[in-house]
Amino acid sequence: ALACVFAATAAHAQQFVMRISSPTINDATQQWAMLFKKGVEERSHGQIKVEFFPANQLGQIPATVEGVALGTIQMTVPATGFLVSLDPRFQVFDAPGLFTSVEQGEKVLNDPAIRKRLATFGKAKGVEPLITFLNGPLMVLSYKPIRTVADFQGQKIRIPGAGPLQIRPFEKLGVSPISMPLGEVLPAMQNHTVDGLVAAFTVFTGFKYYDITKDLTYLPRSFLVASGIVNRKFMQSLGPKLEAIVRDEAQKDEKVFWTWQLQDLKRIRAE
Repeated sequence: ALACVFAATAAHAQQFVMRISSPTINDATQQWAMLFKKGVEERSHGQIKVEFFPANQLGQIPATVEGVALGTIQMTVPATGFLVSLDPRFQVFDAPGLFTSVEQGEKVLNDPAIRKRLATFGKAKGVEPLITFLNGPLMVLSYKPIRTVADFQGQKIRIPGAGPLQIRPFEKLGVSPISMPLGEVLPAMQNHTVDGLVAAFTVFTGFKYYDITKDLTYLPRSFLVASGIVNRKFMQSLGPKLEAIVRDEAQKDEKVFWTWQLQDLKRIRAE
């Protein structure tokens, strides 16, 4: 009888570690992660420990995406363009003109029917989008100022993904598009391996790209959509009660994407 009691106590005290990788730093993703960590750890009474690793500390994007699929990492938050290999449906977010603003995009992504459908993305590979959000407008940073369509001609530009909707529009502009994880771009820019990069507005300030060049160009009605994918087996291993806490806290804390992030974008523009 005592053995049964001790076994039950040990099972109840089991602690889960949820490691979250992000390619970015000092942005809305990090703000979300801090809120998520606080809420999950408090509500689970320490049964779930959340560890956040920004700026590619757990590896470059392809490695962390593979890690989540294999279960060695519990969650990663890349641009959806790097998730097409898991499920071709992710490339829908590469379409320009899909959203008119960050605010409108967040309303769409928070629609219950949309959330339900997104939850099926990546199922065959054992992953699931826990959160999906707009990480700001897409811009091109380049050594050569881009003022007209003709200015794209002949440039080597890093793009955030390898799907057709990422590659072909730039090829039509005369660009040599190069799919490259964010963590490899800064040295590539410094070495002039690439002439420019496409990324969300917040990336350029978070990684101090203004020390390299200051020429930024908006891509009209184009936004960086990121998704925090989790390993499905990990979620199931938590049990119904803890899994519900993780899902509820993840969705509740998404408010930073249409509150804190919008204020941060205004701050960046002002600077």
